[in-house]
Amino acid sequence: MDPTSRRSTHFHQALTALQDAILRLGAMVEKHIHEAVQALRERDTALAARVIEQDRRVDEFEVEVEETCIRLIALHQPVAKDLRVITTGISLTHELERMGDLAVNIAERTLELCEEPQLKPLIDLPRMADHAQEMLRRSLDAYIREDVALALQVCDSDDLLDQLNAQVFRELVSYMIENPRTIGVATRLILVGRYLERFGDHATNIAEMVVYMVEGRNIRHAKKLGKYKPAAQEPTGAEGGSPSAEKQKP
Repeated sequence: MDPTSRRSTHFHQALTALQDAILRLGAMVEKHIHEAVQALRERDTALAARVIEQDRRVDEFEVEVEETCIRLIALHQPVAKDLRVITTGISLTHELERMGDLAVNIAERTLELCEEPQLKPLIDLPRMADHAQEMLRRSLDAYIREDVALALQVCDSDDLLDQLNAQVFRELVSYMIENPRTIGVATRLILVGRYLERFGDHATNIAEMVVYMVEGRNIRHAKKLGKYKPAAQEPTGAEGGSPSAEKQKP
């Protein structure tokens, strides 16, 4: 094998290793958000504290992946799609690290909420968490498969999370109006809803990066600019089967 071919093989092996590392980081973040919401639902302070402690590894992993990406650019000087793959890897790790921070925020609010009487059983917040985790899984799947249609479906599915968050907010505000003594607990639950909504926003950001990586097309802010093409117009169709936000309670 000539030197050029060896360099090319080594480069593409390094890209595969980079994707594997990003998937491991994504799995770690998904585990943390799941455990944070589990701790909230079960009022488990030990689990919440563990989520906070484990975030250090997410931060370390982010730095490792970013250094790998910079080294690949310096050594191989990639262009076109190869360059987009690496720069997307850097952006993805930043998004995942922020998602890990949101899991920590939920765990911190859980520790505070466990010092207060429970307001009511949680229904919509765990549903929001399930949907947010599914968005993360699908966005990373789109990344590995280079599947633009799936990435666009993830972008479209963010609307349900926004609707659920708005519903959580309205109901908790009604509790505060009826009984001002619930303001502290309700406010913290509203913050949890906001964290989950932001988690979904980061998953959407990842999906948008996939479109850029594959097609070189930047769709950030496309809805605001009237240039967004929803997944329903793609050959594979939009994601279906999502529960109606109208019928759910926090």
